[in-house]
Amino acid sequence: MLERVAEMVTDVMEANGLDVDDFISVIFTATSDLVSEFPAYAARRLGFGEVPLICARELEIAGSMPRCVRMMAHVETDLARADITHVYLHGAANLRRDLTKTRDVPDA
Repeated sequence: MLERVAEMVTDVMEANGLDVDDFISVIFTATSDLVSEFPAYAARRLGFGEVPLICARELEIAGSMPRCVRMMAHVETDLARADITHVYLHGAANLRRDLTKTRDVPDA
């Protein structure tokens, strides 16, 4: 879990030219089948010690994607909304094809 969440956070930062200091707060959600670690801990290990982080559960809806961590970041940026890159990795692009602009990363 920590490796995949770190990958997601790092890819969001790289895709949008962000540094840790640009983050105001981050909300992580995880499906109920992920119980090994708090997703926020991965961000803390990347230097997010002074950024407010919170973890929550995804709704358990029939047919929803299992083993999924999502991140909603509130950031300071000069990018226009249309220029922000939303990152979906390892098959999660199916969640929001309308927002996905990043490279396809094969499942490992």
